Amino acid sequence: MKINGMDVLVCDCEGTMAFDGPALAKACGGKDRRISQLCRGQIENFESVAKTTGRLLVACTQEAPLFLEAAENLGTEPPELRFCNIREKAGWCTEKHGTASTNLTAKMAALLAEATLDIPDAQSVSMQSDGSLLIIGPADVSLEAAAKIEGRLDVTVLITSGETVLPPRVMTVPVFNGRITNASGYLGAFHLSVEEFNSASPSARAGLTFSGIGQAGQLECDLILDLTGGTPLFSAPDKRDGYFNPNPGNPAAILDALLGLVDLVGTFEKPRYVDYDDSLCAHGNSGIVGCTRCVDNCPTGAVVPNGDKVAYDPYVCAGCGTCASICPTGAAKYTLPAGDSLFLRLRTIMTSYRDAGGKDPGLLVHNATWGEDMIAAMARTSGGLLANTIPFSVNAITQIGPEFLLTAHAYGAESITILAGPADADETGCLKGEMALVETVVAGLGYGDGRVELVDETDPEALHAHLHGLTPKTGMPAGGFLAMGRKRSVMAQALKALHSTAPEPVDSIVLDPGSPFGAVLVETRGCTLCLSCVGACPTGALKDNPDRPELSFAEAQCVQCGLCRNTCPESVISLEPRLSFKEAALTHQIIKEEEPFKCIRCSKEFGTKSTIERMVAKLEGHPMFADSGGTDRLKMCEDCRVIAIATDDEQPMAMGSVPVTRTTDDYLREREELREQAKADMEAKHLKPDNGG
Repeated sequence: MKINGMDVLVCDCEGTMAFDGPALAKACGGKDRRISQLCRGQIENFESVAKTTGRLLVACTQEAPLFLEAAENLGTEPPELRFCNIREKAGWCTEKHGTASTNLTAKMAALLAEATLDIPDAQSVSMQSDGSLLIIGPADVSLEAAAKIEGRLDVTVLITSGETVLPPRVMTVPVFNGRITNASGYLGAFHLSVEEFNSASPSARAGLTFSGIGQAGQLECDLILDLTGGTPLFSAPDKRDGYFNPNPGNPAAILDALLGLVDLVGTFEKPRYVDYDDSLCAHGNSGIVGCTRCVDNCPTGAVVPNGDKVAYDPYVCAGCGTCASICPTGAAKYTLPAGDSLFLRLRTIMTSYRDAGGKDPGLLVHNATWGEDMIAAMARTSGGLLANTIPFSVNAITQIGPEFLLTAHAYGAESITILAGPADADETGCLKGEMALVETVVAGLGYGDGRVELVDETDPEALHAHLHGLTPKTGMPAGGFLAMGRKRSVMAQALKALHSTAPEPVDSIVLDPGSPFGAVLVETRGCTLCLSCVGACPTGALKDNPDRPELSFAEAQCVQCGLCRNTCPESVISLEPRLSFKEAALTHQIIKEEEPFKCIRCSKEFGTKSTIERMVAKLEGHPMFADSGGTDRLKMCEDCRVIAIATDDEQPMAMGSVPVTRTTDDYLREREELREQAKADMEAKHLKPDNGG
């Protein structure tokens, strides 16, 4: 078979799969090859195709090493090899061996089509580790760990607590004690602040002691082994590259950490998981804070405030994707896979399934580690996936946002099940919020509820029972639009497709507070059209008119960040979370407009009538404007105001008299004058003066 210009080889794994070769070949537009053991007895099929093609997809992942070795031994330039698992994900199921339902064949065709896509590589950052390791913790376990690894890494030990132990017979590593007050950095660039820092005394006899006066300083290292057993130095410690904090009471865990540390020497490439566009960020404006979702929910602290924007550290980022999933504007975009490849994969797998005759597809979203293992275990022990359950692998389930879920529904996914693993237990809060938003929208359009769920089963049999016990659902559209662009663009396309075929195409849906859709409500009587809200709005939802005093609003562009409300000096703005499908929501609608105020001197239009009148009313009683006509200059344009100052004032540049500087001599002279005056007064009254003053 050939799909997307790539040769494809499929076998039925010695007849153990539910498999209809002719039907699959027909669905993929090719010819059926009767192969039952491509990796062993019929390896010549692989070799003959590999010699004549430049790109080859083999529908087997278990024997990938064997196929790679065989390709290297062909004696010719090996082709580009890819591998796809249709056995555990489809063929090993409850259906009878040797036959396959239409849905099962359609799922196989969809998985093969997805595997032939050309997905661009994500950008990456480099981290350099020279192997300098800092071990921190109690003396006994720290020194024991150092002794096991000191010949392989450049080790330093920092004793933080513990009972007195005998010093090493030979001091092969530097040993200090101290208290860590701060830690930052990542693999190859850790920085720690230490207080009460002392070096081990070389004359210690019965027990390890430390000499010095206890200084404060900085330590730098490439790797950290934290054996303190207390609070980790970093949030989400298991996601900080180069940092290990095993249980100090578990020798096996310490040994695993040491084995992992040995491999962390050299240059390492790490994906740049997030593309951050600060021009779309709604974090703040002019010191006023708006959206803080990414900062509040990043588990590793890779996103921090940076003035009116946020700063993203790709070296600290662990790739959970939470920031991208909850960003209302799309300023943070997940880039693994790069570009729009995630939606290209989703569109390909859903449309290929439908084109091959598949019905009522359900999507099972899982990660590429825990999820793949669970699907494989379920296929081997519990009967595998349903024929219409299509597995979809992502780097992290927490990268899933409303744009993905809405697009999946718009492409025809009747239900979406997200499989969470143990490592996701503490990070699914935001994901649940995004799921609730999508459920509200889908139910509000009449498609029914319960179409999106999060499952955290760790037992393959329990997962199998859960998936097979789901109530079948129907009625979703079969869209085929190209989902492209950043978050708001993709959501707009998906929502349009869902609304166009909705059982209940309502004009608007009420959403919960904090949702990324909604209206800005302005109390127009109190609005002075100062347009502070326009300057604060990061998306252009609020707009002015350069030709006249006017404020307009486009609801489709509003992300409910609250910057306009927080900025408004009159406090006349409030937010209403909702999703509007009206045509008027797509364009700017005038909220308030006024006649401009005309200069009383030249009739030039400037400002707004309400603003000038309010300013005059507030300043009429001020001493600076007490003279007759004192507020007239407030009613003049900027040019006439200058002219009035220069022509109407007799001395427009007058500053008044400059006070003379007083010195010590002035004070002494005045005191003497007061004494003389007092003396004269007493003489006038015939009183004898007091010579003491």
